[in-house]
Amino acid sequence: MNISQAATASGLPAKTIRYYEDIGLIRPKRSTNGYRTFSDTNLHQLNFLARARALGFSIDDCRSLLALWEDNARASADVKQIAKDHLSEIEIKIADLSAMRDTLTDLVTSCDGNDRPNCPILNSLSAPVSSR
Repeated sequence: MNISQAATASGLPAKTIRYYEDIGLIRPKRSTNGYRTFSDTNLHQLNFLARARALGFSIDDCRSLLALWEDNARASADVKQIAKDHLSEIEIKIADLSAMRDTLTDLVTSCDGNDRPNCPILNSLSAPVSSR
């Protein structure tokens, strides 16, 4: 199958597929005319990568997960550790986003939003940044 068929089958843009090839995540064969030829295995890899990226795994994590997926002698503990680490990163992002939401909610609530120039939102944004 060619790249456009692989793109349709995997739901990934051809540009993404080319990028994955450039960084060595997939290795489609090349025909004599230089065109990529994607096998069923390549399509499975692309679908795997699409799902992993949709869950927010980094390219490096995807590389590790793909290698583990292809290794029948893998230890599931290795896979679980990558997923646990990623979950921890997500939890930190959620906490950061919650703190941002709370701060912004307080600022929006404290702003009268009238025709006067006093604005707590702008005052907060212009205040010196304190160290953590």
